[in-house]
Amino acid sequence: MVTGVADATPTTGATAPAASSSVLSTEVTGSYSIRDSTTGTEMDVTVSGSTRSIRANGLPNHTTGDFPNPGNPNTISAQSYAFDLPLYGTKAQELTRFALPQPFGIAINGVLFDPLAAEWYQRDPRSGWTVEAIGPSGTLGLDDNNAHVQPTGAYHYHGMPTGLTGVLKSTAHSPLLGWAGDGFPVYARYGYTDPGDPDSGISDLTSSYRLRSGTRSGGPGGAYDGTYTEDFEFVEGHGLLDQANGRFAVTPEYPDGTYHYVLTAVFPFVPRYFAGTVADSFVKAGGGQGPRPGA
Repeated sequence: MVTGVADATPTTGATAPAASSSVLSTEVTGSYSIRDSTTGTEMDVTVSGSTRSIRANGLPNHTTGDFPNPGNPNTISAQSYAFDLPLYGTKAQELTRFALPQPFGIAINGVLFDPLAAEWYQRDPRSGWTVEAIGPSGTLGLDDNNAHVQPTGAYHYHGMPTGLTGVLKSTAHSPLLGWAGDGFPVYARYGYTDPGDPDSGISDLTSSYRLRSGTRSGGPGGAYDGTYTEDFEFVEGHGLLDQANGRFAVTPEYPDGTYHYVLTAVFPFVPRYFAGTVADSFVKAGGGQGPRPGA
């Protein structure tokens, strides 16, 4: 169950979705703990001063698909996550695109948001063509939560974590789903139409990425169909979100406004850039230095 909500700062309306019957709703912008005997989920979040300290075993508090499976040979096992994130993110002068094996963030249940897959055209990371985990081929063994398992046993989300979000309503602001490695909050899909007005109605916060037109000039050839990351291009203003799949807006938990990221139902699903300065504890050693098999 979720226990203890001793918050050093006032919070409003931030509740953990009741992903399993043993999980009780509680404030998640402050300190809280999850102990779920059914799923094995263990998570402790402590807010102190300007730091959000997260300790989690990475086991989700919702039903998962079967692992191993034909597309993913790995078995879920407990991890040992320890992150100290800034309570409030700070925008950097430039966006930072992250690379394997760097994850993006951590959900309110202690599962990582980790969108990148260690799969390439002809299994060659130098090919310039990176296979998307959520693509038309659907070969990487994802479950209904758009998640699967690394060789380490780490269960992680490549897209919308449906078991955590529950049914998102197009008439209500998204719940708070977690935090990026730079401390900024993570939401999903639905937000206020006017970023500064909570009474302006709800809009689908669309991505500004789109499929390229035409056919690939090299590598695998064929039409751009979303199989590869490079099939997509960012077009400013095409949607409502920026290149990091985020925007500055008021939210139920941040009535004065905050930059925040948005998970979308289409590419990039989970953001591929950091807008702020990533906490040292969240930086994955060796990020971008080579493949991570089975990601």
